[in-house]
Amino acid sequence: MDGADLELGELLAAAEAAPPGESVGVVAHDLRKRFGAERVSFLFADLLGEHLVRLTSPTDSAMADGAEQVDLRDSVYDEVLRSQRQHVEPDGQGGRRVISPVTNRGDCIGVLEVTLQYADDTVLAQISEAAHALAYIIVTDRRFTDLYHAGRRTTRTSLAAEIQHQLLPSASCCESPQFTLAAGLVPADDIGGDTYDYTLDSGTLHLSITDAMGHDTNSALLATLLVGALRGARRTGCDALQQAHRAHQALLTHSRGLATGQLLCVSLETGTCELVNAGHPWPIRLREGAAEAEEVRLAVNLPFGVAAPTSYQLQQLDLEPGDRLVLLTDGMQERGAGAVDLPALVRDTRACHPREAVRALTGAVLEACRGNLKDDATVLILDWHGPRA
Repeated sequence: MDGADLELGELLAAAEAAPPGESVGVVAHDLRKRFGAERVSFLFADLLGEHLVRLTSPTDSAMADGAEQVDLRDSVYDEVLRSQRQHVEPDGQGGRRVISPVTNRGDCIGVLEVTLQYADDTVLAQISEAAHALAYIIVTDRRFTDLYHAGRRTTRTSLAAEIQHQLLPSASCCESPQFTLAAGLVPADDIGGDTYDYTLDSGTLHLSITDAMGHDTNSALLATLLVGALRGARRTGCDALQQAHRAHQALLTHSRGLATGQLLCVSLETGTCELVNAGHPWPIRLREGAAEAEEVRLAVNLPFGVAAPTSYQLQQLDLEPGDRLVLLTDGMQERGAGAVDLPALVRDTRACHPREAVRALTGAVLEACRGNLKDDATVLILDWHGPRA
């Protein structure tokens, strides 16, 4: 084991020994000890993605943590998050300011900002390693504290919005040898019941995107029932067809209303995708080498919860390496959002990481609606790389 491994081991041990709300302080202490870092802070985005919240570690002479908001748009922090590359510049006082992405499996958790007097390539590399370690520490620690959840709420959050947010996966992006996926949800002023979900088991990627009808707390409660039924079915080994039947029966049994949804199970070994479409908008697919993106015209079954004789059809979609598959809710297409040419935008953002493509699509819809969405707008993008060699 080399020196870097020993430092990492000490850092992780110190993080586990500290209270879960003091992750930044642990990393700051490590960087001060090793490199004489003068200021260390962690910045993460708020729920609206418009500001960063800065958590500043106490120095040896100032033992109280502080928090402040920083504009994200067009900032150096935004560039670091987008590019996932470390940024180094003079700090204006003869030292160096280093900003490193804090990312776990493609999920941008935030950035680590460090100021210090001297930073050669070795020091910069070890600051990057510390930022990577901090990502794992925060992923672990936020299970035990509301510090990071509370910090993201820079404006008042309604009960419906709180419910909706808790239904989503804790990470909006995931990278794997076989695929990369990213998702984004822009809530309406009056929450519209959208959710997305994903998980991996030993051989299958499970995806879902749903839209519970109604608005505000009623739609959030309906979405809770729907997502709970889908996750419960999925965790007992159900395929997409069985998940659809469980969700449908849950809505019928509890008389909570209707919901549309698209459920997918992708084989990591073959790229074969089995799916069910319950009254949901068609996905858009861009195949590598194709000039245009096109809708995948699936058979459409009735929404979940329709009190009528109904059955769901298990359909198959074969993914090829280089495919980009875009799942969306009707809020991405209806009313003012209809002015956005989504297939053209999917084509134009083909070279972008799914994270950035999601931002481009949701941003275009938000702009077309002049910031006033009448329904939630949700998009999930899957890039299929192919089976792992």
